[in-house]
Amino acid sequence: MSAATARRPVVIIGAGPVGVTAALLLAQRGVPSVLLERHRDIYPLPRAVVVDDEVRRILQSVGVHEEFAAVARPAPGLRLLDPRRRVIAEFPRSLHGPHGFPQTSMFDQPELERLLRAALKRRPECELWGGVEVVSVTQDTGGSHAPTGPVRVTFRRDGSDEEEHLWADAVLGCDGAGSLARDAIGAVWEDLHFEESWRVIDVRTSLPVRTWEGAEQVCCPTRPATFMRVGGDRYRWEFRMAEGEPLDGPQGLERLRELVAPWVDLPSDGSLDDDFEVIRQAQYTFRARLADRWRRGRVFLLGDAAHLTPPFIGQGLCAGLRDARNLTWKLARVLRQGADERLLDTYEQERKPHARHVIRLAVAVGWAMTGGQDRGAALRRIVVGAACRIPGVTATVSRDLSPALTAGPLIRRRPRLTGRSLPGTFCPQPWVLRGGRQVRLDDGLGDSFTVLTAVPPTAQMTGVATALGAPTVHVGELSDDGTLAAWLARGRADAVLLRPDRVVLDTVPTGAGGFTDTAAWAPLLHTTRRPAEAQPAP
Repeated sequence: MSAATARRPVVIIGAGPVGVTAALLLAQRGVPSVLLERHRDIYPLPRAVVVDDEVRRILQSVGVHEEFAAVARPAPGLRLLDPRRRVIAEFPRSLHGPHGFPQTSMFDQPELERLLRAALKRRPECELWGGVEVVSVTQDTGGSHAPTGPVRVTFRRDGSDEEEHLWADAVLGCDGAGSLARDAIGAVWEDLHFEESWRVIDVRTSLPVRTWEGAEQVCCPTRPATFMRVGGDRYRWEFRMAEGEPLDGPQGLERLRELVAPWVDLPSDGSLDDDFEVIRQAQYTFRARLADRWRRGRVFLLGDAAHLTPPFIGQGLCAGLRDARNLTWKLARVLRQGADERLLDTYEQERKPHARHVIRLAVAVGWAMTGGQDRGAALRRIVVGAACRIPGVTATVSRDLSPALTAGPLIRRRPRLTGRSLPGTFCPQPWVLRGGRQVRLDDGLGDSFTVLTAVPPTAQMTGVATALGAPTVHVGELSDDGTLAAWLARGRADAVLLRPDRVVLDTVPTGAGGFTDTAAWAPLLHTTRRPAEAQPAP
């Protein structure tokens, strides 16, 4: 079959961090994919600079966390400053979060992309086609969610007017804010009411810089700003700027000097040379938006194609990588094992409310700290500063950047009078002993479903594990530091069923002897039809 008419299980549009991570996660489950990317090389300039410990865990799952650790810098958190740079509040982030990594890591996005693409080259299941422009995505769905056939992706290669086609069992739209895939499924933006123009300035300097090692948010009605050391001699400033405020030419250089003066003293003679190199400066419009639908048939939206997040809490890229982790194990189970098509509906059901929460939190920080020049803005800053002095508030805000998933077919949550409801939350990741060596929990368990228990497994627990092809692991066998047993005890659970993404699907309550909600989730996971790969190509 020629490339112009080939069939691929999955076509991924866009080979940024989200698209490549999705391809790697699918490859681990035996699902081949081809990535179509209009650029031939990695975009060389910095963009995202922050990830959290949950995303570090995702990078662990695709095998690049050791290399990433070598290029990342742990950061202690976020400080909110008044216009005179006095601390209003501090949101600390642990250097060892519950996922087993620093809760905040600074990095340079091109370095992360190089690591991910190097991993991609090691996977024969993945193909990357650069210099390709996708023209259209079409499918016969017979309704909003009822796939009746493969998806056709039409594209052109650089320098050619000839249109070629790929047929796919699924298409992942990782093609950014101007997503063609979003248009193809008829999705439109929901405006979450934040839009501001900011100038982002990335600098390399050998000059002394007055900095805290975390991020700084200057809360000023006339000139709000964000500042952080990315790593080594790399720094980033972000300033809200009015239209027509250039930073180019002699006049722009003087303006730049005024902007960065609280942090670094530039030479008075106007020369910068190599002492202060502006790597990139770009004007961005920070927006808060959410696509009204993330799926139609077998076309899915991920990352900026599905949601746009203001950068104030550093969750833009994080949200896209969470999309990839959530969707890929479900898609692989449908394609490889013939699981119920309704399993794919849970992607949007779980990720969309989570993304909405994160966007609203970012908007709240944006408006409360930098939003507007009215009296209300000043009052909001005073209120936030007072609230952050209440014991426990800053710790709670820091912890809840990524909340538990909301209830759904795979998240069976119920209120508890005591203890914490575990379904929808992540299993913590301590170091454990497996095969005579210390490893992180996920590396010891593998990437399948897992029954994790603090009691001898009952017949019902063993039956669930067998049906899912899941190992049953007693926490006593892991020789951790007590984290897992304490976590189960706080959740009043004898055992939990972990999904492949390490989210708790179901629990065995203390003394119950069995999982409580199998009737709700089991039909979605068990094979109900032939896998798509066994169906004839068009």
